[in-house]
Amino acid sequence: MIQRFLAILVMLLVSAGFALPAGAQSLIRDAEIEADLRRIADPIFAAAGLEPSSVRLFVINDPSLNAFVAGGQNMFIHTGLITAARTPEQLAGVIAHETGHISGGHLSRLRDAVGQANTEAIIGALLGAAAIVAGAPQVGTAVMAGGATYAERNLLRFSRTQEQAADQAAIRYLAAEGLPPTGLFEFFKILETQNLRISAEGPVYLRSHPLTRDRIGFLAGEVDRSPHRGRSYPPEVHLAHARMVAKIEGFLGDPVAVLQQRDGDTFADRYARAVAQFRRGDTDAALELIAGLEGEAPDDPHLHELRGQILFESGRIASAVPAFREALAGVPEAPLVRFGLARALLELHEPEATAEAATLLREVVRLESENAVAWRFLGIAEGRLGHAGRASLALAEHAVLTRNREDAALHLRRARQHVEPGGSDWLQLQDLEQAAERIERTGRG
Repeated sequence: MIQRFLAILVMLLVSAGFALPAGAQSLIRDAEIEADLRRIADPIFAAAGLEPSSVRLFVINDPSLNAFVAGGQNMFIHTGLITAARTPEQLAGVIAHETGHISGGHLSRLRDAVGQANTEAIIGALLGAAAIVAGAPQVGTAVMAGGATYAERNLLRFSRTQEQAADQAAIRYLAAEGLPPTGLFEFFKILETQNLRISAEGPVYLRSHPLTRDRIGFLAGEVDRSPHRGRSYPPEVHLAHARMVAKIEGFLGDPVAVLQQRDGDTFADRYARAVAQFRRGDTDAALELIAGLEGEAPDDPHLHELRGQILFESGRIASAVPAFREALAGVPEAPLVRFGLARALLELHEPEATAEAATLLREVVRLESENAVAWRFLGIAEGRLGHAGRASLALAEHAVLTRNREDAALHLRRARQHVEPGGSDWLQLQDLEQAAERIERTGRG
């Protein structure tokens, strides 16, 4: 479920020394897109000897073709790269290549080369933006203030040797899944073609990942030699990739253009049109399209989730709640869907609904402790239930995550008036006070 959200990272950006550019990038959160990316990426991470849950995936709202890794096991993928990848195999190839940089220790060598302080400032801006948007089921227009751009173009520039090593690692990881490196080879051909057609700088990806004829030739030979040549993902993964692309286009593209370009009868085309109709304000047309899709896939939780979002944002709260319940029943482990249901329940302004929303939100922040937006709504729910201490703690968590020193101090003062020594609430208060002190110290420079 993609929605819009704004959070300007003033304190983090000032401390990192960045100015606010006119075309700042943003991060997005969406349960379906993240699940589809994880379906492709997690087996690759496991093949690389990494714990999949320890690698954090972030999607950047940027039309350029790019993906990069930063700050250890953090992978950033542009929406432009996702939509440019014509098959899930191509997307898997890029993810496998970036995983090769992580497992090869290339980031630590870059860190040594450019200096610890500068690296940490840049990565702090990237991950600070991610922390603020984390968990909200929405397009996060959190301003990254050039942090990502600087990191991509100046810090995360790999050598040809490192690129070749990452290619070789990618081949191994894909082979572990029974896949040839065809997708990576095809994506490199796309990059090569675009590099010839556009500006001298070429695609953004090539600025940090130098592409040579030797690398393309090497991959072509590996495709021919692969014992898995001709194999691909099953149809359901191809459909999931097509839906992911359709959803991104529907939410981030021009609605009128999407309706014109996606005039076919495929599942993905109708999915994109449903989102586009919703964005242009034709709620009934959007719901009609979704109803048709649900008729073909009645157990699809993300169709129910999108229906819930459309109903919620059009003010039909009572109808949105059962739609979110259906969605959560299909993906009970998804924090973003749980968050969507909690938001709808809070809007009912009924005691029982508020109590249920608080329970849901407590689970969301347990699963995603850096979900600042969920902490804020948990604070609202706890306040309505008369839990003054817990409300103040939750709002203090939000303030710390967003690096708001004044709000953190305010909510911590209130929490001290209600939280008794001993117990989990008291320990949370101690942790928050230490975190607030760190923000105070860094804020004073």
